[in-house]
Amino acid sequence: MEKAYRIKKNSDFQAIYRRGKSVANRQFVIYMMPDKGLTHFKLGISVSKKLGNAVTRNRIKRAIRENFKVHKDDMLPRNIIVIARHPAKDMTVLEIQKSLEHVLKVAKLFNKRIK
Repeated sequence: MEKAYRIKKNSDFQAIYRRGKSVANRQFVIYMMPDKGLTHFKLGISVSKKLGNAVTRNRIKRAIRENFKVHKDDMLPRNIIVIARHPAKDMTVLEIQKSLEHVLKVAKLFNKRIK
């Protein structure tokens, strides 16, 4: 995912945590906050060390990024933070995709109807 689509700064994460809205399911928590002037979404991913070793955490992050790449054109321009919860570590990429799509639909972050 290109740099323009990333949230990296701790101050940006903290601002979204404080002022953003959250939606969750068993596997993921989504924090979102609108931002004036954004033409596309920006994504931050947080996977705790409690979920496993670096290999496991990176696999989860890759699956999350891939899901957002697939839906890049379908997303509303928002700042989005995805936090992985413990059940996500045992999921396949397809299960992660379905779970993320579910929580994104609940959060109403798609700009059109996704099957």
